Amino acid sequence: MNNLLQQDPDIFDLIQKETNRQADGLEMIPSENHTSGAVIEALGSRLTDKYSEGYPGARYYGGCEFVDEIENLARDRAKALFGCTHANVQAHSGGPANMAAYVALMEPGETLLGMKLFHGGHMTHGLKVNYSGRFFQSVQYGCKEDGYIDIDEVRRLAHEHKPKVIVSGGSAYPRQYPWADFSEIAAEIGAFHLADMSHVGGLVAGGAHPSPVGIADIVTSTTHKTLRGPRGAIILANGNPSTPLVAVERTKENIPTLIDRAIIPGLQGGPHNHQTAGIAVALKEAMQPEFKLYAAQVVKNAQVLADELMARGYRLITGGTETHLLLIDLTNKQLTGQQGVDALSRAGITVNKNTFAGDPRKPFDPSGIRLGTPALTTRGMKEAEMKLVARFIDDALTHATDEDTLDRIHAEVKELCTHFPLPN
Repeated sequence: MNNLLQQDPDIFDLIQKETNRQADGLEMIPSENHTSGAVIEALGSRLTDKYSEGYPGARYYGGCEFVDEIENLARDRAKALFGCTHANVQAHSGGPANMAAYVALMEPGETLLGMKLFHGGHMTHGLKVNYSGRFFQSVQYGCKEDGYIDIDEVRRLAHEHKPKVIVSGGSAYPRQYPWADFSEIAAEIGAFHLADMSHVGGLVAGGAHPSPVGIADIVTSTTHKTLRGPRGAIILANGNPSTPLVAVERTKENIPTLIDRAIIPGLQGGPHNHQTAGIAVALKEAMQPEFKLYAAQVVKNAQVLADELMARGYRLITGGTETHLLLIDLTNKQLTGQQGVDALSRAGITVNKNTFAGDPRKPFDPSGIRLGTPALTTRGMKEAEMKLVARFIDDALTHATDEDTLDRIHAEVKELCTHFPLPN
């Protein structure tokens, strides 16, 4: 980055500090990962200079012949990887992807049924202060006391409120999502089923989690979590679109056209071509045999970490995990979620505070923490390292106010990280 160093040493220095922070610590926020050098090179390319509103073969601007090819590669790879007939790769991120799905399927004021944020859902699934809860009538389902999705409540609320869209998926749920149950309930009331697989998209691609594609009417996914790509999103469906400029009815057969129209002209202008290229690279990486091994290892690592922590007296929501993430109630350790985050950060371990079903504390000061294994697995860590990481976590939380101990753990973390460098 010689040009950046010369022109803006302040930004150069901050980027280097952040890179060093990641290299010397354990990134365990489950929505984070480390991209490959190839993805980073695509993101830093001249593609960022090009405007290309519209879609391949139907742009508003000239000079799009090569970005057309890039977007077609990304779309074709997404369709092949996930087994669908239509993919939109232009959504700027996961929130806009969900917004596009709602715009495609609903009018403002119609009803949306999604999971409560504080039970493991996402803010775009109907949180009242989010656009999804402001522009649509939001009804929220939750989890049972054992932490599992209350599918009986989903069915009851669906029949009571007759939502236009039912959303499955979430951001803090450690079990596999019952996609088929949601589609069954949606069919009972004539609703659309949107599956947001943003957290597990990479696990689905690698065969380590059941796929909602072909079950849900629309599937959205970010590309920067377990899929290990750049920050962005994809929207998947089946069917063949007509031109996005043609108005069509809101039917399942027309979903591809509805999605494309919702992105542009509905919500966005020009796509981020450098981001599209990075998505294409990540999708190609996910199509390789090695990625299946990676996805399986992510889950193995999470389960070993869960077992080790439970053996040390930690209470895990649902009693374990089937995915890439763990949700831990720190109440019996006499810690709040924020105290846990602070102690682990001092020790070089990055997690986030999180609520869970039945949490007696306030949402902005919860009892839990959320952590996961995607980034550690990308660095090459396996079961043996997870046992060591469990010891680091327990040691740090047990001595949460002892700065000398936390600094000593951080030194051990740095030593471990030297054997597992960030991707080139």
